[in-house]
Amino acid sequence: MEYIVFDLEFNQGFDKKLNKTVSDEKCPFEILQIGAVKLDSNLNIIDTFDTFIKPNIYKEIHPFIKKMTNISNDDVKDAPAFVDAFEMFKSFMNNENNNVLCVWGNGDLKELYRNIRYYNLSIDNISNDYINVQQHASVYFNNPTGKSIGLQNAITLLELNQDKSYHNALNDAYYTSLVFKQIYSDAIEIKHYDFDALNKTKKTSTKRKINYDNIFKEFKKILNRDLNKEEKKIIHLAYKMGRKSKCQNDYKE
Repeated sequence: MEYIVFDLEFNQGFDKKLNKTVSDEKCPFEILQIGAVKLDSNLNIIDTFDTFIKPNIYKEIHPFIKKMTNISNDDVKDAPAFVDAFEMFKSFMNNENNNVLCVWGNGDLKELYRNIRYYNLSIDNISNDYINVQQHASVYFNNPTGKSIGLQNAITLLELNQDKSYHNALNDAYYTSLVFKQIYSDAIEIKHYDFDALNKTKKTSTKRKINYDNIFKEFKKILNRDLNKEEKKIIHLAYKMGRKSKCQNDYKE
């Protein structure tokens, strides 16, 4: 068995004239970067994967995405298209070894699937076995029910070295693998992800009102200072993108 710990960075459309975010509902979050760390059965790192992806849906990098990830238009202009990058990622995963996908929250699984479906690509030979590392880390640190721990918080609490920047797909995958190795136990359950669940629930799902004031308060506590307007916009966008969180007060630093 091998574990594929992966992370994604996303882009959205931005209307400069209206100064607002715009989205294609079929693929509101276009993948800009895939980063992954492969672990053997003993949780040792045996390989890594990293690629930028040339945007096709939203041609320019959203200004807040650029601010948050430091990914620029120059970084992706000569990158492979998603179709080619996805084939590279599948080759890296090599599901012959009964892979288990590991993610920091289920958001990346959902958006990977949505990007795959946007281009009508096959999901054959992709493992649907997965572990939500964030969920287990939240239990490990005794977080209140419904409130998930952020990746940077977990790394800090575990007193692990933070020599890499966050909001980079490969770096975040690496940090996630470190947390996974530290908190791993036989009690961690491997689940099966339903790649078709998004289509099944789309018509019946209802929007949950998000209390951004509570989210901003959490960041204020972490930073020990007030947030400025630009920081609030970035946090708002990151939360909208579903970056590794699914509960109302979840967030990822």
